[in-house]
Amino acid sequence: MDLLTPSFGLIIWTLLAFVIVLLVLRKFAWGPILSALNEREKTIADSLATAERVQADMARMQQENQDLMAKAREERAAMIKEAKETRDKMINEAKELAKQEASKILADASAALENQKMAALTDVKNQIGNMVIEISEKVIRRSLENRQDQETYIRQLADDVRLLAK
Repeated sequence: MDLLTPSFGLIIWTLLAFVIVLLVLRKFAWGPILSALNEREKTIADSLATAERVQADMARMQQENQDLMAKAREERAAMIKEAKETRDKMINEAKELAKQEASKILADASAALENQKMAALTDVKNQIGNMVIEISEKVIRRSLENRQDQETYIRQLADDVRLLAK
């Protein structure tokens, strides 16, 4: 039963050893342990603050990236629209120029055709005039007393002129 009831001297020596260990630990161990715990708590708080700051920066950068992408899409759409407008304008200008050139060519061709037609008509008139003069000359040279012979001769000459014209 001695184990269950310790003696008074043992209690005093145990208490004295406990107080000495307590004082030694307080002076040499608790200070560094508490400062290490405080330092660790401060480091953890700083790390959390840094993580929150980095997370906020990442969210801001992501938003800026999305804004830049939207702006780039708008610029691309504007550039494509401008290129299409320029293309359509160039096509319309080319069509208009082609129409003008075609009209000019047709007008020149019509004028040339009209000139050739007038030249041909003038030539035909000149030839008819020459033939009339030749026929008249032949009629005048030949003096016929009979009017019927004279008409027959004129018809014969006219038929000869028609054969030459063909």
